[in-house]
Amino acid sequence: METTWLEDFVVLAETRSFSRAAQQRHVTQPAFSRRVQALEAWVGMDLLDRTTYPPSLTQAGEHFYTQAQDLLNRIGHLRLSSNELPGQKQETIGFAIPHTLSLSFFPEWLGRAQAAVGAIESRLRAGNVLDVVLWLVEGGCDILFCYHHPQQPVQLDPERYEILTLGTESLAPYSLRGENGRPRHDWPGKPQKPVPFLAYTSSAYLSRMTDIALSQGRASPYVKRVFDTDMAEGLRRMALAGHGVAFLPASLASADVERGDLCKLEGGWELEMHIRAYRERPTLSRPARPRVEQLWKWMELHSIPTPSVALGHHAAAPNLRSATPTSRRASAVSPSPKASSARTRNR
Repeated sequence: METTWLEDFVVLAETRSFSRAAQQRHVTQPAFSRRVQALEAWVGMDLLDRTTYPPSLTQAGEHFYTQAQDLLNRIGHLRLSSNELPGQKQETIGFAIPHTLSLSFFPEWLGRAQAAVGAIESRLRAGNVLDVVLWLVEGGCDILFCYHHPQQPVQLDPERYEILTLGTESLAPYSLRGENGRPRHDWPGKPQKPVPFLAYTSSAYLSRMTDIALSQGRASPYVKRVFDTDMAEGLRRMALAGHGVAFLPASLASADVERGDLCKLEGGWELEMHIRAYRERPTLSRPARPRVEQLWKWMELHSIPTPSVALGHHAAAPNLRSATPTSRRASAVSPSPKASSARTRNR
C-alpha cells in the first residue's frame, strides 16, 4: 500500500467525482481508477458504492476515510516533528535555477532573504530550464526559480504548484563599445555587411526569448550566425571580446555597460521577462518544512501580482534577414557549420 493511494481516496471522498479527483491528483482518470481499485484490493472490501451517482462511500469507506485523514495528518506531523528535535542540524533548503539566474539573480536575492529570515543553509542546483523544472516535479528541490514570458510559459499546473512573481528582467542586444564610443557592430546590419550574431543553442530558453525579441524590433536585422552556446555568460564573454552582437539579460550586462565596455543596441528589440518562484503545494502527507514555509511567506510579502496567463502560446518566428538579398524572406539566421538554431527550422 502507498500513501499516494490514501491521498487519492481522500480527494475522491471529498469530490465524489472520479474525473475531478483525477484532475486534482494530476493523473488520467483510468490511472486514478486503477489506484483506487488497488487500494480496495489491499483493504479487502469495497470502499465505494459505484451503483449511485455520484458515487458514495460504503460503511467501510466512511470508516476508512476518517482513518486515512488521521493517518496522513500523523505522517505529516512525524516528518515535521523529526526536523524539530533538539540538536538537529538546520534544514537545508534545495533550490533549482537556470544557469543565468544562478549568476545574475540568486546571490543578491539570497543576501536579502538571509537579512530577513536569518541564515539559510542552501543547496543550489543549476541547469537548463527543462532540467530545473524536472527537478521540482520529481521532488529534487524545494523551490524553483525560473524566467517566465506569456509566449513561452513554464508548463506547471497552478493547482499543484504555488507561483510567485519576484521581479522583472529585460533581454536586449549588446555590442562591444568601439573607441569612438559607438557600438563596434553596425546593428541591424546591411545586405552586403551582415552583423556577426552570437546565438543561444535551440534548446536554451533564452533562444526562444531572443526569437520573440527579434520579431518585435522596428527593423529586420541582417545577421550571420558565427557562434552559439546555451550559456548567457558565454555569449557575454564573446561579446566583450568583440566577436559579435548577443542578446543578454540586463542583470548580466549592466556592470559592463556601466564600465563602458558594452553598449545596448536601441531599436525596439528589448524584451521583458518575469522572474518567478515555484514550489509544490503542501499536502497532508507532504507538508512544507518549517524553514521552507518561513522563507516562502517572506517571499510572498515581497512578490508582485502574478497575472493569469493562458498556456500554450508559442513564440512568433523572428523576422531576420540573411546576408543574401535573394533570401530576404527567410526567417532564419545563417547557420554555423556545426550547429543549427531554432530560427533555422523556421525556413
